Amino acid sequence: MKKLAWSLLIGCLVLLLSACGETTKEEATSDLSEKVEDVDGYKATAKMVFETGEEPQEYDVEVWHSKPNYYRVHLKHAEEKQSQMIIRNDEGVFVLTPALNKSFRFQSDWPSNGSQAYLIESLVKDIEEDDAATFAEKDGAYVFESKTRYKHQHMFPMQEVIFDKDSLTPSSVKVKDAEGNVKISLTFTNVDLDATFEKSDFNLEKNMMGAQLEVPVLGDGEEEEPFAVLYPTLELEGTALHEEEEVEVDGGKRVIMTFSGEKNYTLIQEKVDAAPVMMTTTDAPGDVVDLGFAVGSITEQSVSWTYNGVDYMLASTDLSQEEMVNVARSVQGDMIK
Repeated sequence: MKKLAWSLLIGCLVLLLSACGETTKEEATSDLSEKVEDVDGYKATAKMVFETGEEPQEYDVEVWHSKPNYYRVHLKHAEEKQSQMIIRNDEGVFVLTPALNKSFRFQSDWPSNGSQAYLIESLVKDIEEDDAATFAEKDGAYVFESKTRYKHQHMFPMQEVIFDKDSLTPSSVKVKDAEGNVKISLTFTNVDLDATFEKSDFNLEKNMMGAQLEVPVLGDGEEEEPFAVLYPTLELEGTALHEEEEVEVDGGKRVIMTFSGEKNYTLIQEKVDAAPVMMTTTDAPGDVVDLGFAVGSITEQSVSWTYNGVDYMLASTDLSQEEMVNVARSVQGDMIK
């Protein structure tokens, strides 16, 4: 009887100690899912660094989200006068470029169509949908390694996401390429899970005007920077610059580069001297694409974006979408390597 009593006592102690042990992956994932479900709206700020070009590009990111589907993501270059904003409201998905007083409307299911490293619910969904995700609890934090859900997943297939154990808010994200190199990193500086919003907070005109107070409209009394023609630094084997042509357009200049060889493509750069007085909204073909230094539009045969007051379009019937994105991300050089 005494042996039986001791066995029962030891068994109870083992159960008690195991119950007080570290959190399991399933428990942590469930906690995060419940937190996302309970939050009606949040504001977050982060520092985001892209390592996809010749030089790291650092951005300040401000995120507003109000359930069910209102979003405002403001991306501001830490050094240059470059600012873009993604807004989703009842009218659709828009990408705003305040310096050019322009917005583009997309027929898109963004942000649910793939991973978004700066959106809390997207990070949690990445973890939920990856049964093979790894988990560890370290220094008061939940550390997950999971697959991403990017459209071209093999470019950035994995990410490390760290959440604060107590607040269940993200503290950092590291998105990696197939070799494990960190290509996109975010450090969250503040997350407010009790934020409330008005519907007008996601209004296009209101946000455009607010952003223009920080980044002046092109030609609005600001000293013009010279049109610096940029070249792709990514070399495609068997393809080289064949021709470069500069033409005058109404109120500005356009440069057309033709790359020929095994995989042909055309790169067009255009800059106007002044932005329109009234905001213009244009329907954009394709879907939203994040190039790191800019947010643009992608179709089966083209990628277009705006950077530092210059409009870019890369078009090709030979390149895959992934190849077009890789070339576009490399258009940061001042000479051909």
